[in-house]
Amino acid sequence: MSETAPPVPARERTDLRRYLAARVVSVAGALVAAVALPVLVYRLTGSAAWTAAVATAEALPYLLFGLVAGALADRVDRRRLMVGVDLASGLVLAGIPLAWWAGVLTPVQVLGTAVAVQTGFVFFDAANFGALPTLVGADRITAAFSTLYGATTVVELLVPPLAGLAVAVVAPAPLLSVTALTALASALLIRSVAGRLSPGPGTRAPTRMLADVREGLSLLWGHRVVRTLTLVGTTQAVAGGAWLAMTVPWADRVLGIAPAGDARLGLLFACWGVGGLGAARLVPALSGRWGGARLALAALPVSLACALAVVAATHWVPALLAATAFGAAYSTVVLNAVTYRLEVTPEHARARVSTTARMLSWGAGTPVGAALAGAVASTPAGPRGGLAAGAAVLAVGVALAWVTPPLRRAARAAAH
Repeated sequence: MSETAPPVPARERTDLRRYLAARVVSVAGALVAAVALPVLVYRLTGSAAWTAAVATAEALPYLLFGLVAGALADRVDRRRLMVGVDLASGLVLAGIPLAWWAGVLTPVQVLGTAVAVQTGFVFFDAANFGALPTLVGADRITAAFSTLYGATTVVELLVPPLAGLAVAVVAPAPLLSVTALTALASALLIRSVAGRLSPGPGTRAPTRMLADVREGLSLLWGHRVVRTLTLVGTTQAVAGGAWLAMTVPWADRVLGIAPAGDARLGLLFACWGVGGLGAARLVPALSGRWGGARLALAALPVSLACALAVVAATHWVPALLAATAFGAAYSTVVLNAVTYRLEVTPEHARARVSTTARMLSWGAGTPVGAALAGAVASTPAGPRGGLAAGAAVLAVGVALAWVTPPLRRAARAAAH
């Protein structure tokens, strides 16, 4: 006779719906910015290097502030931290449309806004990594994060093509007003969640901030599988950074998709969301059947093959297919690593360990990938060369995953 899971109380379901709604609204605004900012800079400058600089600026704060953000999010009230960051981000983002309407907008302001907003996101993300597991309980972490990932991926599927169509007919700067409003809506929804988002009082002994940072590093580095997944994730983030930096110039110069007046740009931005939606549906089942280590070893080579398919594409139709497959494989690797890490990390240290891992992977890998792609794209190799450079770094990560004993041993143990 099989056991069934106890029903989730109504209040917890309401809290989870509000929390998910806050993240969906916030991600929708972030996606509008993700489309509008590179198009805005590319229109202002016509430069692939400037466009790559936007991707670098958006990722760099994680490298600079990840450790501090993780330690802080494990010490303070996560709800207040998330609400405060949302409100501050909304105010900063509102500056771009205001400057555009005043006729004084510059690429430097766009870059500065990207850095400021992304710095706030680092602290929000740190709180989020600890808040959701606390809200739903340890036994529902994978399901909750997969639900969150699936919900936000649906938004990733719908919003980018709409934003792409919008920037094709109107200036991108006014669209950032939408992002400012979504930040406010997210703050109000997070504020309305009644359940705990932080550990209760007395969960841990008082410590110094530096000691918290050291503990987060120690927990991450001491777990061999998490350490390997983090290092390999850095190489994948390099390929992701190259994609973020080269999407607009690659579409323009290789695929013939203009940054203004071409609806196919919206389809290209939607590809990642389509792939991510498929990953969100598959990862819980694949992880439960294979285990995190085996899934990582299988998904990483697929991610590399899809990245190479993107590089090889020169027509927009196969390019869309390759980008969709790349988004699916990339998202599978990321979601699998995040849920595995949360499952093996103590509750009181989840924010620190998660932000430390994200700092080393996404925070270091993405700006390096964007900068590398921008540098290569400035040579005769062009945007395709920039994408190829990111894929080459990912190839090193795939080799590292397959030759590193801890990951292979964990995969063999899960198979028996």
